[in-house]
Amino acid sequence: MFTRRAALASGLVLAAPAIAQPAWPAGPIRLVAPFPPGGSVDAISRLLQPHLSAALGVPVVVDNKGGASGSIGTREVARAAPDGNTWVLVFDTHAVNPALIPNMGFDTQKDLAPVLLIGTAAMLVTAHKSRPWQDFKQLLAAAKAKPDTISYGTIGNGSLAHLTMKLIERETGTSFVHVPYRGGGPLVTASATGEVDLPTATGTVLASQIEAEAIRPLVSTGSRRARVAPGVPTLTELGVPVTADAFWGVLAPAATPAPIRARFEAALRTALAVPMVQERLTATLGVDLDPKGGPEFGAFLAKAIETWGKVVRDNGIRPD
Repeated sequence: MFTRRAALASGLVLAAPAIAQPAWPAGPIRLVAPFPPGGSVDAISRLLQPHLSAALGVPVVVDNKGGASGSIGTREVARAAPDGNTWVLVFDTHAVNPALIPNMGFDTQKDLAPVLLIGTAAMLVTAHKSRPWQDFKQLLAAAKAKPDTISYGTIGNGSLAHLTMKLIERETGTSFVHVPYRGGGPLVTASATGEVDLPTATGTVLASQIEAEAIRPLVSTGSRRARVAPGVPTLTELGVPVTADAFWGVLAPAATPAPIRARFEAALRTALAVPMVQERLTATLGVDLDPKGGPEFGAFLAKAIETWGKVVRDNGIRPD
């Protein structure tokens, strides 16, 4: 009897550590959107939110922490406890910020773990309806005839659209005037009024003005044609060797346990499989869904950081 009791006691002792492990998820989960409400990061975060909550069985709260091209909110996540309760949904500026912003307070690749790439989207170089250029060839001819007279607007200095235009200038022997706006909202307003010659951003930002025919797309920067302008050729189709895709993806604090990351990735994939979510992402926001898990997303990020960091350094670009 003593032996049996001893064995039972021993078994209980051995089992105690496993029982003491906290279950996950056990409480509210915070999904940080490191940009103000109204942009694509906020829209995608809130689109996924209820479906993540349903998949995980706990509330998921979208927390907007804007500033410094997304680096302020992302830094908060990089420094958060790796307990699975804090995640961040980043935009393409995440790959530019390491070269653009000194002393961010975290290491993009060491302090964060890639969880899932959601998708990508081409950017569009467009012209206001009052401008004479009907296609990209006409635009290049005008830019070469009168350098530094045609303006292009982007969502900010150091944005992917800004860097892409720098590559276009290099490859085509042209020179344009950059007009940086503070986000997608001001750029959309400028697009509608004709304040700038060439509004340049993702179809996600410019879709409403394209639909209203306030602007006409001239060329797509993506690896494929833009969903919101399928009749518009890409730069590579026109012989300009430049490809640039915006992207959205989710990361976690680097030390977040692999099983927790895997379960959150599964919840994200479940959310992305909902027909309404797919319809809104693709048809409304113009995103090409391309879910890639941690290792593939990590390789994607490493390449993007290297590519766009070089453009920032080569052109001496500084933040606004």
